[in-house]
Amino acid sequence: MLRDFNLLVTTTRGNEEDACSEIWYLLGEIGDSAATVDKTGITGLIAARTAFNPFGVIEKFRELLKQRPWEFRYTFRVIPIEKVVRTRLEDIERVVAELASKIDKDESFRVTVEKRFTQISTKDVIEAAAAYIERRVDLESPDKIVLVEIVGKLTGISIVKPSDLFSVMKEKFR
Repeated sequence: MLRDFNLLVTTTRGNEEDACSEIWYLLGEIGDSAATVDKTGITGLIAARTAFNPFGVIEKFRELLKQRPWEFRYTFRVIPIEKVVRTRLEDIERVVAELASKIDKDESFRVTVEKRFTQISTKDVIEAAAAYIERRVDLESPDKIVLVEIVGKLTGISIVKPSDLFSVMKEKFR
């Protein structure tokens, strides 16, 4: 599995290989001929490393989906990742503290945790992630989301606007 991924991609069970090929092709279509894509060992989840800004990739994928929706057969969601750390609460806390300046003083936030192959409790991850963010919490309609994607021994972390997340099905039916 890639250790320095900056995109996580979901697909259906058993289609990981096809999703890897699809994402590699789509990244090439938007100009990244050096992209790396690999299975994570977790059903329905693949990781990718692009030379491009992962948030820019999301925008380019949106444009590509509008022009050629048939190109997205196996990809369900694409999640931008800013930093990857070992799955340890202190590492998660440190990186979220570094990224917290992306949340303006007047903005609200929530922490969203997706855990795979870990015994760490969601509550502990949320507490670690929110420890140094002195902003208003809004669980229903936050301005920013502190996204903690645990993939076994590695954790991807991003601070995103809800619009930074790419869901093929939601985009197709907008």
